[in-house]
Amino acid sequence: MSGDTLGVLAVALAAGWASGVNAYATVLVLGLAQRLGFVALPHDLQVLGSWWVLATAALLFALNFLADKIPLVDSINDVLHTFVRIPAGALLAFGAADSLGPEASTVAALLGGTLAAGTHVAKTGTRALINTSPEPFSNIAASLAGDGVVIGGLILALAHPLIFLCLLALFVVGLVWLLPKLVRLAMLPFRRMARWRQQP
Repeated sequence: MSGDTLGVLAVALAAGWASGVNAYATVLVLGLAQRLGFVALPHDLQVLGSWWVLATAALLFALNFLADKIPLVDSINDVLHTFVRIPAGALLAFGAADSLGPEASTVAALLGGTLAAGTHVAKTGTRALINTSPEPFSNIAASLAGDGVVIGGLILALAHPLIFLCLLALFVVGLVWLLPKLVRLAMLPFRRMARWRQQP
């Protein structure tokens, strides 16, 4: 596999992986990297460097940033973003792999959407567990850590694709093991709300 192909693969999978945590941060990081000339994104992703796209992503990131710091609100926000993060991961991965041909782009979209779903469930389940704590500080710390991981992971994928892909493989192995537990955790806030509604 050539260095260029490795870089394309890393960006495609990183976009899918990161979108499952924060799709708006993913668009911002990739778009700013393109806009500032740090990287030349594949043709289909170069639109992310548009000021209109960046401004929209920044506004949505700011709104999501605030919602993600409030216990319980963050869990509702995560569920609503199921309909944003997973399709965004698939679309960004598809666009990132456009130079590899239609078959590779389609495979990248499938992998990107799957990675987005995995990281989305991981985030939702983890935050549901943290929400069982009455203090808000662990919630804020977890949210900031998630944003930091997304930004750092995307930068690593752009600068050192092979290292990112190795770390991503380890993440996938861990996620497969944790996934059943995370799904149960992700459902906790809604079971709690159902119990509250049943109380007289």
